[in-house]
Amino acid sequence: MRRRSSWIAALIVFSSAVPALAQRGDDAQRQSKNGRLAAQIGGVGVVVLYGRPEVRGRKVWGELVPFDRVWRTGADEATTITVDRDAEIGGQRVAAGTYALFTIPGNGEWTVILNRGAKQWGAFKYDAGQDVARVAVQPRSGSHVEALDFTPGEDEILLRWERLRVPIPIRVAP
Repeated sequence: MRRRSSWIAALIVFSSAVPALAQRGDDAQRQSKNGRLAAQIGGVGVVVLYGRPEVRGRKVWGELVPFDRVWRTGADEATTITVDRDAEIGGQRVAAGTYALFTIPGNGEWTVILNRGAKQWGAFKYDAGQDVARVAVQPRSGSHVEALDFTPGEDEILLRWERLRVPIPIRVAP
């Protein structure tokens, strides 16, 4: 029975992400290829769709991606996150659904933002009035990752790029 519920939850996550998949489009001609994370994290089915810019010898943090400004958290279209059930993201309750995943990189602390404006290019039309959650997180250092990536953890998503790791804690809402 438990295995069946896991399969049903996974099916719901993947089927709810289909509209978001269409949003990113074909990446054959893109310099930054599409990325996708689909996983169960903290009891929540999660799908993250994003563009994967590469470092290519550039200084990323503070230059290519400025500090203290809203960033699309990837390349091209806004990165999206879909959660299949009500969840807590960094302790803030978020209803099941699809959201834009923006961040505000800082030198010592980052702000992770979930925003209702999931279908947009970059962060050019970012509207703070559409935010559903803002969470402060502490970045960590790590080994070099050339192309931006999101990886699952037991109770977090880890944004990895260049030599930085940014945790986004996720669990089922009580």
